[in-house]
Amino acid sequence: MEPETFNTETALEAAAELRRVLAARTHRKKVLGQEVLVPGQLGEALQLPRIINRLQSKQQRMRDQGLDDFQELWPTLSAATREKVLNAIGWYDPKDLSWEDKRSNRRPIVDPNNS
Repeated sequence: MEPETFNTETALEAAAELRRVLAARTHRKKVLGQEVLVPGQLGEALQLPRIINRLQSKQQRMRDQGLDDFQELWPTLSAATREKVLNAIGWYDPKDLSWEDKRSNRRPIVDPNNS
């Protein structure tokens, strides 16, 4: 998926899912001698809340800025993270699908009259 294929709606959907993916990552931290699991905070470090707010803005200029910010961020993510996000939002590359995948449009059309 190339960054230029995103528009404000798809970037917003992908950014929201990216925030969920990054928040699902946890790490261990000692608090008062107890080891606890802490949710990941990489989303905040990558300014995802700001990007999402811009993408949701009523002003076109702010939405465009949010789209630019997201398109700058997207290529910096690992391939595995990008794949998780795209799978979660239901995007796929038709060229990568097998012949048996129902989403692919490469199956021959069967004419019911010739069966």
